[in-house]
Amino acid sequence: MVKLKKISDYEWEIPIENGMNVPGRIFASDKLIENIKEDKSLEQVKNVARLPGILGASLAMPDIHRGYGFPIGGVAAFDLEKGIISPGGVGYDINCSVRLLKTNLTEEDLKGKEKKLAHSLSRAVPSGVGRGGTLKLDNKELDEVLKGGAQWAISKGYGSEEDWKHIEDEGKLNLANPSFVSQKAKGRGSKQLGTLGAGNHFLDVLIVEEIFDNEVAKVFGLKKGQVVILIHCGSRGLGHQVASDYIKLMDEKYGHPDFDRELVNAPINSELGKKYFGAMCAAANFAFANKQIITHLIRENMKHYFADFKAGVVYDICHNIAKIESHFVDGKSQNVLVMRKGATRAFAPGRKEIYKDYREVGQPVLLPGSMGTPSYVLVGTEKAEEKSWGSCAHGAGRVRSRSEAHRKLSFKEAVEDMEKRGVFVEAGKKKGMIEESPSSYKDVKEVVRVCDEVELGKKIIKLKPVIVVIG
Repeated sequence: MVKLKKISDYEWEIPIENGMNVPGRIFASDKLIENIKEDKSLEQVKNVARLPGILGASLAMPDIHRGYGFPIGGVAAFDLEKGIISPGGVGYDINCSVRLLKTNLTEEDLKGKEKKLAHSLSRAVPSGVGRGGTLKLDNKELDEVLKGGAQWAISKGYGSEEDWKHIEDEGKLNLANPSFVSQKAKGRGSKQLGTLGAGNHFLDVLIVEEIFDNEVAKVFGLKKGQVVILIHCGSRGLGHQVASDYIKLMDEKYGHPDFDRELVNAPINSELGKKYFGAMCAAANFAFANKQIITHLIRENMKHYFADFKAGVVYDICHNIAKIESHFVDGKSQNVLVMRKGATRAFAPGRKEIYKDYREVGQPVLLPGSMGTPSYVLVGTEKAEEKSWGSCAHGAGRVRSRSEAHRKLSFKEAVEDMEKRGVFVEAGKKKGMIEESPSSYKDVKEVVRVCDEVELGKKIIKLKPVIVVIG
């Protein structure tokens, strides 16, 4: 049983014990903490706190649930000299993330076309386990993708310069090194650009339903009644293989912690640590390029129904990622390695990493709900930089495993639930409807409320789903 101490209305602490180097810190309400206690994610928070070189605290966002190594919703920062890097702190789906597009359509434009659009978009953007797309790349071209990310895709005609300006790191991690990515990983990714994947990956068409801050919404180019599109996907088989490769290599060279073999790691400054970081950045660039091409496919598809259709990128954020960032440690600014596993960056106004047209209001934070529930746009805050290394939640967070979802819900019940909600769903397989149903997830409104109350992210906009496409 994990000892848990409530230190404020929305903050809980796991005190230092049993080899922990720092305390655990969980951001949650009384309602959310009851679900969190039921899985083993708090044990994972404790285990992360035992890793060498960790700074401050082992953190958990309000959407925390059990993951591989780190909990999903886990955040930790490490000293560059004394710390480690772990594939379990990033995840198998490297740079699994979300992009928000703003369109020139209104809710009225969709009326009567929802079912047709759902089917058409599902055909335009391939989805499913192992599913490939129409773009086939040789090794030389793939290396260019791994170096150039979204900027590579745009240079090939899949978008414009305005797109990469509103992507985290401008859609390209400069420390990517394709030579550190195995041939097996490249083989898995060579045919998967422009594909959605399966699991909780989705393409949603939503309506701006409510605005909580008109000034910030205006900066992002969003207004009530406007149609927007959310794309959630990652680095597909390539990123999965990078994680698998380096978990094996690190275990062979360094072994694994006796308290959790999933937290296999290497020193940040070791040769293997540097190689993993370069390969991880390359996989992240693959994910950026993937979403850029999906954006292009959506734009082209929607023109069949709306001749003057336009869709601009509001923002594109990373979820599963490790970054070297500047933060205050003991009152002094220094570079640290921040690993975010199922968490998103939430930088405050003024940070140079935010493109200049958003810099005065802060970085957009995209927080999707489950299938059929609202999604939200927040904005980063100074409090987030003080409390969570500039981090916020990334979604609703599961409360049921996929196997449990099948035990508790039938396909027929899942379909009826979506119909009641007025959401048009196109699912590649029946299991997606069951596993991604709202009953499998935490209450996204409560997750967002906690983020807003703790000031990990300021609530700006609520989005209502109309069309959902899942693998």
